[in-house]
Amino acid sequence: MTSSELEAWLKEEQSENSGWSKDDGSGETVGHESGRKIIAILEKNPNQDPGKYEEEDLQHMRKVVSYCKRHLAQEEKAKQNTDSKSYKSLKNWGHDPLKT
Repeated sequence: MTSSELEAWLKEEQSENSGWSKDDGSGETVGHESGRKIIAILEKNPNQDPGKYEEEDLQHMRKVVSYCKRHLAQEEKAKQNTDSKSYKSLKNWGHDPLKT
């Protein structure tokens, strides 16, 4: 997903209702927070120059890749049912299963 696609998705109410809630009492899910971090990383380095990523950015993107890979392997329904929590959660993490 592009940063603008992800940003638009995160503004939708349905993006807020899937995934694990953070432990800070905010009500935000871990995936929703991850999506906000992804947007910041993409906007900070729009040309995706490998030398311009900070270590924190790389760590988060490794976490994103790992999450998406694991959940795509486990959750075939994410591609079949756009109302599933799996589909919505993957989108929060910046991956639209329908685009693959």
